[in-house]
Amino acid sequence: MAGERTPIVSGNWKMNQNHFEAIQFVQKLSYLLQKDDLDAVEVTLHPPFTDLRSIQTLIDADKLRLKLGAQNCHAEDRGAFTGEVSPAFLAKLGVHYVIVGHSERRQLFGETDEFVARKVAAVQKHGMTPILCVGETLEEHEAGLTLDKIRRQIRSALDKRTSEQVKSMVVAYEPIWAIGTGKNALPGEAQVVIAAIREEVAAVTSRPASAAIRIQYGGSVKAGTIADIMRQPDIDGVLVGGASLDSTEFARIVQYRRQSA
Repeated sequence: MAGERTPIVSGNWKMNQNHFEAIQFVQKLSYLLQKDDLDAVEVTLHPPFTDLRSIQTLIDADKLRLKLGAQNCHAEDRGAFTGEVSPAFLAKLGVHYVIVGHSERRQLFGETDEFVARKVAAVQKHGMTPILCVGETLEEHEAGLTLDKIRRQIRSALDKRTSEQVKSMVVAYEPIWAIGTGKNALPGEAQVVIAAIREEVAAVTSRPASAAIRIQYGGSVKAGTIADIMRQPDIDGVLVGGASLDSTEFARIVQYRRQSA
């Protein structure tokens, strides 16, 4: 991994943790993480929408070095979109990162590449950073279509972004077949795909943008696998699902450098 890119570990709690549970989690996590951990790794937390205000208040009051993130947003600022959340509202809550185009949003809620691209633009419009998720299904993986799928998703999301806008983004490669299954792409396999993502970013935008953008791996990440994942040269962090619900396990993931020492 290039030394100039700060590693980023993101916890996606999905539809778990009410705001009382979320507060307890963050308090315990902040106790487990040391200054050196947070000097070396940027940590983002993505609770359900109902927890955001509680976590924002806790982070601000206790001056915690954790970044607040959201799991999703709509592409429009306002309107008749019952049940959706505006990116403008998230920005007012002190949200720094927004997950965009997660496989569950694409697979379960029918989000298209075009709609995901609009969300990327909306998040950046309000001064937040999108974590753009890309990934293939098991069928696509077995048919050898992984790189075709990934490249198409990258081209669509970044087509109208400037090089400077892309530099600040995060991309998360999450093979859909590995999410919540306990299976992982082997670190070397993930590296091949993520290196291809970096090359596609260069083709769509610029070589400096490709060198600067941070790329995560996501898919059943655990403390026992994190050190091998993070040894790969193009992997800058991880997007963690189930393991991010256990504060001790998540802290060990953030502390992967201790395993590598």
